[in-house]
Amino acid sequence: MHFVAGPISSNRSATAAPAAGPANYTSALSLLASLFFVWGFITVINNTLLPHLRSVFELNYTQTTLIESVWFIAYFIASIPSARLIERIGYKKSMVVGLCIMAVGALGMILAAQLPSYYVTLVALFTIACGITLLQVAANPYVAVVGPQQTSSARLNLVQAFNSLGTMFAPLFGGYLILGRSTGGTAGTDQVLTQAERLADAQAVQLPYLIVAVVLVLLAVVITRYPLPALTRSRVAKADRGAHSLWRHRNLVFGIPAMFIYLIAEIGVANLFINFVSQPHIGNLTHEGASHYLFLLWGGMMVGRFVGSILMRSISAEKVLGGCAIGACIVMLVATFTTGPTAMWALVTVGLFHSVMFPTIFTLGIRGLGPLTEEGAGLLVMAIAGGALVVVQGWLADMYGLQMSFLLTAACELYVLFYAVWGAKPTNAFPDEPAQG
Repeated sequence: MHFVAGPISSNRSATAAPAAGPANYTSALSLLASLFFVWGFITVINNTLLPHLRSVFELNYTQTTLIESVWFIAYFIASIPSARLIERIGYKKSMVVGLCIMAVGALGMILAAQLPSYYVTLVALFTIACGITLLQVAANPYVAVVGPQQTSSARLNLVQAFNSLGTMFAPLFGGYLILGRSTGGTAGTDQVLTQAERLADAQAVQLPYLIVAVVLVLLAVVITRYPLPALTRSRVAKADRGAHSLWRHRNLVFGIPAMFIYLIAEIGVANLFINFVSQPHIGNLTHEGASHYLFLLWGGMMVGRFVGSILMRSISAEKVLGGCAIGACIVMLVATFTTGPTAMWALVTVGLFHSVMFPTIFTLGIRGLGPLTEEGAGLLVMAIAGGALVVVQGWLADMYGLQMSFLLTAACELYVLFYAVWGAKPTNAFPDEPAQG
């Protein structure tokens, strides 16, 4: 598959234009950290939005998780067009376009609330996700290849920590401005809302998404005026491309399903967290109260990524990933088979173990790909579409109960463990080439 992830080096070097030195790259990574923060923030607003929409539209768990499935289908559909757009107009302009697309989707959420309409909500969220995909396709591989290979996992974990900073604050924002300003968000789990109350609750998302749209536009303006260093590329010659196959690289072949499966675990926990801890036999909380514990879940991911970035400078990324997979599996089993505070805190704790998984799987997956790095990175970004299968957990929750549905999450952790132990070992790796500043 001839897929290009974006305008970054296709070997292990990322070379700037002559005027761009190390200081320029440090500055560029700081800007990228702000983008990671923004898309993490917007993505996790969904975790407070879903129980809200479940109440407004009287959805079952399958319909509720379908909302998030539509979000992640965008990663699969938009990844290749995003890569081609980056090739056509460049990295900087593509970031601006991505932010503008997200702003359009945020305004669509205001329209969906005004109608109100479940289907317009799906379209608006799909649009926002397409914008985030465009940012993801370029930013993740850029961070991974801009420095030495041996510290790529540590580097991406560090920048992803700012993504987690956004995800940590989003539940507070959504809890206060969406759940805290709605009848469904402040009522008990057994209270039945009237039609008038549901219509009034629908309007609660308008102010948050107006704020989001304004912030996105302002950030797009900042990036437009920012002197981002250009990156050059060196590719495999077209005549020689047939001699190189992505499928000879075991770490990528098993890394793509590892990314896909991990996203099922992360998104399933995050999207069903509020509904889970609100149950009388778990936390017995209102949805607004439960959102504060979701803040701790994402806070654990932020802390874990900072810690992981430090640990991976002295411990191999595979060992850190494997240890986190074992820990995540254990706490998910505790959440499934216990009740009360024990189950609730077990689910909160899984954020700490999930923290390093996305950036570490990504960097291990593209390790040793050399001139095929862009293509491999693009496939790993497409694998983020695994989050769409959270609808399977929604179906399991409807059929067998919400708590038992987390056995699916525990099974996902076992595949990540397999990848860390064996699947991530590179085969047919290209020699590493040091990055140039």
